[in-house]
Amino acid sequence: MCGIAGFFISPDINATYDVSTISSDMLKSLRRRGPNDSGTYYDEKYKVALCHTRLAIVDLTDAGHQPMQSYNGRYVIVFNGEIYNHLELRGLVQEDTDIVWQSHSDTETLLACFSTWGIEKTLKSCVGMFAIALWDKEKKILTLARDRVGEKPLYWGWQNDVLLFGSELKALKKHPAFNAEINRDALCLLLRHNYIPAPHSIYKDIHKLPPGHYLNIDFLDGAKKEALHEYWSYQTAVQKGLADPFSGTPDMAVQHLESLITQSINGQLISDVPLGAFLSGGIDSSLIVSIMQSLSSTPVKTFSIGFNDKQYDEALFALEVAKHLGTEHTEMYVNDSDILDVIPLLPKIYCEPFADSSQLPTFLVSKMARQHVTVALSGDAGDELFGGYTPYKFTPKYWKYARNIPLPVRKLASNYIYHLPVNPKVAKLIECMEASSPQLFYRNIISHWIHPEGLVKSSSEPSTLFSESLTFPENGNFVDWMMSVDAQVYMTDDILVKVDRAAMYNSLETRVPLLDHRVIEFAWQLPTTLKINNGVGKWPLREILYKRVPKSMIERPKKGFSVPLAAWLRGPLRDWAEDLICYQRLEDEGFFNSSIVRRCWDAHLRCEADHSRKLWSILMFQAWLDNQK
Repeated sequence: MCGIAGFFISPDINATYDVSTISSDMLKSLRRRGPNDSGTYYDEKYKVALCHTRLAIVDLTDAGHQPMQSYNGRYVIVFNGEIYNHLELRGLVQEDTDIVWQSHSDTETLLACFSTWGIEKTLKSCVGMFAIALWDKEKKILTLARDRVGEKPLYWGWQNDVLLFGSELKALKKHPAFNAEINRDALCLLLRHNYIPAPHSIYKDIHKLPPGHYLNIDFLDGAKKEALHEYWSYQTAVQKGLADPFSGTPDMAVQHLESLITQSINGQLISDVPLGAFLSGGIDSSLIVSIMQSLSSTPVKTFSIGFNDKQYDEALFALEVAKHLGTEHTEMYVNDSDILDVIPLLPKIYCEPFADSSQLPTFLVSKMARQHVTVALSGDAGDELFGGYTPYKFTPKYWKYARNIPLPVRKLASNYIYHLPVNPKVAKLIECMEASSPQLFYRNIISHWIHPEGLVKSSSEPSTLFSESLTFPENGNFVDWMMSVDAQVYMTDDILVKVDRAAMYNSLETRVPLLDHRVIEFAWQLPTTLKINNGVGKWPLREILYKRVPKSMIERPKKGFSVPLAAWLRGPLRDWAEDLICYQRLEDEGFFNSSIVRRCWDAHLRCEADHSRKLWSILMFQAWLDNQK
């Protein structure tokens, strides 16, 4: 894993930039993503700079140094990620070239493929996770590319006639042309989701490159022509899967899925450094570890975090699974003070405001794992692909009831519900019923602030897949739609961001076997009733797991990777929060409607309601903003 960054300085601007200093500052900002090596390439004539920090995983020698030039001298690349099938690609490209390999790095493989096959065929041929910047010295085209589901981050945008790009915003900010104007519309998205979905970012005119896309920027003759291309589409995978459903028996489906997941894990075990896995004791992580162990001749290194508060602790379950599988297990029990100590670091770890509170234990388990390994596999994506989330079960049922009530009545109830003495969960559900469609109903269910534009001054909330009701195939059902948008938005911009930043701050590479595109495409061929079987989600994953781990070890209520945030905000975090959202400070900064924030805070302190998740999004923005100053 690595960090990449770079810039292009338009020749028609008068500003003179110290390229060496800027490149050095960009590299320093990304040092934790790549502590082993760094380098810069600069095209003097076209003023294109490519910067790279390296976390050496495959080919630890200097032969893997980046930026790297292709064997024919045409291309220069900086690359963050791993190409798991690169040895297979080497064999294929070798048939078409007389290349003499200088290393066994996947970076050199990529360059040879780009030189031989071009951009799109190469990207379609890759199995892996990546963010790439490729400079074509012959055609004067800069290509930015991102993997199919967005495992690796890539920001880009124009600022004062300078093109900036990088793995994290902190690198872009090091360029003197950067204009740090807050995107208030994106702030609305943060308050709704606790994260900012692509292609938006917290800064105006800075974008996240969409997953499955590459951007060509043609600099020949100063043209600066941009062309965005899609080489793989999650939505297309959904459509094709629904149009061509799996026709075999459930046992055949489980058998084929098992072979695909095993193939994915086997490819992701390639590493020249120590490798392990996160293990929570739940279905997904236990499945990944059990297959890893079956493929390994030595005990797999596994890691889990335990909590002294038994309400949140799953470490005992992880330990039981680890003992059964025979892994080399490491666990660390943490108390409130251990987690609270991480909070001041969050604005540095996350380059834009991010408010999923499970970021706290994720950071700690990454920090612990890095003491033993450099690569860790995770079980993420099982819920989105195979129907594991609880709302998939109850949302259709409640919408069926809600739609029979006239919309004006539902809106009226929604407006006044918090003035009535009802259970908070009931209040939330009635508030959500103001929606005019099942899609908007689900968006309300998963929202933290249902009307964020009323809280953020001078803003207009952008549309996302959660608010677009016409994007799903007619042959799909409501549950399919929920799973699809969760995978494309929540998984990419929350789950993968959370893990990437927490791990890379600790110089730890993470890999997600369930996000192999072949697994995704087959998952969408399976009928919903096979994923959620008699009300039980992730049925095929369970069936694979129970071949290796007794059912009794796994079947239990899911606790999730959570923390007692509500109590902390009323206790040890109260003064910290009060300082960040005091009325006068909010008024002076001018981003939020101060009265709404204070009413929410006061109600939470009085225990009238648990507003911790609502407040956390505001507090994370305020802490991030404070750090920017």
